[in-house]
Amino acid sequence: MSEPRVRLDDLGAWLIKGNADLVDLAAGFARKPLVTSWCVRPGYRTRLMCAGQPVVFWASGSRGRLPYGLWGVGQVTGAAEPGAPGQPWSVPLDLPILADQDRISRLLLRADDRLAALEVFRQPQAANPSYLTVAQFAALRTYLPG
Repeated sequence: MSEPRVRLDDLGAWLIKGNADLVDLAAGFARKPLVTSWCVRPGYRTRLMCAGQPVVFWASGSRGRLPYGLWGVGQVTGAAEPGAPGQPWSVPLDLPILADQDRISRLLLRADDRLAALEVFRQPQAANPSYLTVAQFAALRTYLPG
C-alpha cells in the first residue's frame, strides 16, 4: 500500500515523531522544552515543508511507560536541509513542548472518531514527517489548553 499524498490545500499540520524509548525525551524536554530542529527523511513531503506551517510533536514508545501522544505544537521556521555527509536531513522549528499535565495521550486521541484515522496511528513506523489534514488538526486543537 502506498502512502497517501499530502496536498498543501488540505495540510493542517506536519507531525514529527520521537521515540521516547530510544532517547530520554522527557528528561531532555524538562531541561529544554523547545524543539528548534528535528530530523526528517528527504522526499516530496520534506520539499513541501516551509516557514509558517504548523507542526506537532508526537512522542511514541512503549504503551505503558509514559503518556505518549501529542507533546508539542509549533511551526516550521524554514526549509528542510541536508545534514553533513552521512548525517540526516533536518527541518528548523519553533516547537514548544507542552507541560507534562497538558500533553495529550494517544489513547484519548485514538478514541476520538475525528482522529482515529491519523497517519501516525495507521503507520506508526513511517518516517518523519507525517501529517494531519485540516479537519484532523482542527479536531486535535480542541484538546489543547487555552
